[in-house]
Formats: sequence, structure tokens, C-alpha cells
Amino acid sequence: MTRDKAVRVSRKKPRLIVFDVEGVLIPKRRYLLFEASRRLSIMSFVRMLWAGFLYEAGLTPLETALRKIYKQLRGLALNDLFQLYKKIPFIPSVKEVFIQLKEADCKTALISSGLPQSFVEDLASQLGCDYAFGLDLEVAEGRLTGRIGGDVIEPNGKAHVLQKIQEKEGLPPEDCALVADDRNNLPMFSLCSLRIGYNPDFLLAYKSDAVIRGDFKEVIPLLGGKAATSHSVSDRELLREAIHMAGFLVPVTASFLDLNSLFVAVLILVVTLLYTMSELARMIGVNVPFISTVTWRAAVQPEIYEFVTSPIFFALGITLALLIFLPPTSYASIAVFTLGDSFATLSGRKLGKHVFPYNKGKKIEGTMFGFLLASLGAFVFTLSPLKALAGAAVGMFVESLPAPINDNLTIPLASGLTLLLLP
Repeated sequence: MTRDKAVRVSRKKPRLIVFDVEGVLIPKRRYLLFEASRRLSIMSFVRMLWAGFLYEAGLTPLETALRKIYKQLRGLALNDLFQLYKKIPFIPSVKEVFIQLKEADCKTALISSGLPQSFVEDLASQLGCDYAFGLDLEVAEGRLTGRIGGDVIEPNGKAHVLQKIQEKEGLPPEDCALVADDRNNLPMFSLCSLRIGYNPDFLLAYKSDAVIRGDFKEVIPLLGGKAATSHSVSDRELLREAIHMAGFLVPVTASFLDLNSLFVAVLILVVTLLYTMSELARMIGVNVPFISTVTWRAAVQPEIYEFVTSPIFFALGITLALLIFLPPTSYASIAVFTLGDSFATLSGRKLGKHVFPYNKGKKIEGTMFGFLLASLGAFVFTLSPLKALAGAAVGMFVESLPAPINDNLTIPLASGLTLLLLP
């Protein structure tokens, strides 16, 4: 499927554009966990984190997760919560996009399952939106009771809200577009003719008509009925992928110095722990020399204002390969992962014109270039063209898939298993 075909449904400019809020307009991993939780105990923070993890892993419904999270905020003054919310920045380019939509006479609506109604109304006021819907937050004597309600937290609640807007405006699905990031928004898909996934989870990457990763401004050409044009690679993306490719030095160094795999894995985990502590500090405004600076310069939208988890999964992917497979299989699988994945991203961003039908966020050209580099990297350690090609092919196929498990984990494991099974 070509990119033009993927966005063909957008040839008619929508009259109503619906936006999810967390993860689309404001950072997703920031509001409750790293702002509101500052007023809570460590145990309350852990419970909130656990509830969020269960939802992200698909093990609990959103309504259940939200009720558990807001239960931990019981007793917090509503005004304190609002002041914490006011500290959350918009994702870069959001205000610019809404100015352009307003100039184009588009109606806009914000529908959030995670934010209270009054908070969403404040966001809508800042952006000049026509509609704002959030959850109902129960308050007694100015403090949260821990109980929430409202249509937006129900399984099909967002769809019911959107139907009400459409009925009021007299708009059919053909005149509506949606910009969202996670599966909680899937019930609205049938009510919109254009569905755009912004840094989406695996389900939206599969079901969306178009996928954007990076600059929020890229929604504008899609909403205007045009295919996204070719984009240059930003300095942030170059630094990010350069760090990713530098992971190839792990097997090279370990092989050259004949280092024990367990020793290397432990060393990587220690560095990962230091990075995690640095990110936790950055979330509360404390910068750790060098680490925080590199993180800030390499983070892309919307990671800039969030806890950046990608380096943790990257380190875990290398560590798992070292612990599960023996050299040279472990080294070859890491080569496939570090070289193939990073080169697929860069070349797909710069040269990609065709998307996979099962994953609108991945470009076929990028995966092909990634396969070439992954094959060369694997060959350095296997010295077998067949094994190198097979390991790279499986690794890059896994890289192209929309999956619930982070591909920083699945790529080295899949390629390593392939290399192990081949004679």
C-alpha cells in the first residue's frame, strides 16, 4: 500500500476534527505519575504506576485503571491538582496546528478519558476548541473523594460523546477526522472517515489510515487532504539513531577483548539504572550532568517532556541477547538489532514512500535498507551469508510488525533464535 493510498480517504477536508488529549496534545507519562504523585506517598505512587502498567499491557480495562489511579488522589485539594496540571506543557507545535485549523474554519473537539472535565475545558480555551469532554471528578469540600465517573471512562463512552457532537453539528462520519494514540479511542474509528495515529500503540498503528511519529505539525497536510511530503531527518533523530547504532560497539568490544557476556550484561544494567535515576531526577527538574543533556537532545516529540523509556528497552534488548544466547549468536543478534533497526528508521524517514498495509507507521524502503545493514552486521560475527541473511530477514520482519511488546526486545530475540536454529 502506498502512502498516497493510505491517506486517500483524507481527500475531502474534514469539518470536525477530534483529538485525544494525553499523548497527543500533552505528554502522556507526565501528568498523574510525575506531577500529582508528588503530593502522595511512595506506596500511592507505586499503586498508580502499577495500575497504569496493567492498562498499557492490556491486562485491565481503562475504567478500572483510572478508578484505581484516582483513588490514590483521595484527599488532595482540587486547586492543588489544578495547579500541578497547569505545569504540564503542550507537545511542541500543538498551538500552531490549532491556529491553522481555526483559520481553515474547522470545528475541533477534545475528548479525554484521563483528565477532569474542567481541566479539558481549560485546554480547549487555550487552543480555541469548540468542544471539550473529560471525566467527572467527585469533590467534597474542595478535596477529591477518589471517585470518578462520566461517559468518557466507559468502554464505548468516547464514541457516545462523539455521536452527540455529530448530531448537534449535523455532521456524518465522512466530515470527521480523529487524531489519537491508543486503543481507548478505537470505538470512535467507525464515526470518522480519517483516522490518524500519533505515536500510536500497536493496535492503532494497524487500524489507522495514516501514522505520524515525531513532529505534530505533520497532521496538517493529512487533514488538508494531502499525503505527507518527504521529510528531512532532524538533529534529534540523527543523534538518537547514532546512539542506537553505537550499540554495535558492544559485541565488537566484547569480542575483541574476549569479555564474559555476564560481565557485559551486568555493566549495561548498571548504566541503565543510572539512566533511570537520571530520568526520575529530570522529571522533578533536577538535571544530571551529561546524561540529562544527551537525553534532552536525543528525545523526540512527545518524549521531550516525558520519562523517556526507549533507552531502557534498548539496553534490555542487548542484555537479554547476551544472557540468552552464546557468542557469536548473541553478538550477531545485537548487530541485527542495533544496525538494522536504526538504519530502517533513518532511511524510512528520509526515503520512505510506501507503508506496510499492516503497519502504517513503518516504511517498506526503510525496512529494506535496514535489512542490508543488519545482514552485514550479522555476517561480521557468523561468517555465514545464509545465517546472516536469515537472521536479518527475521529481525527486520519483526521490526515492521505492530506488536504489543517493544521491538527493542523482540528484534534481538527473534533474530537470535533464528541464528541459533540454523545449522
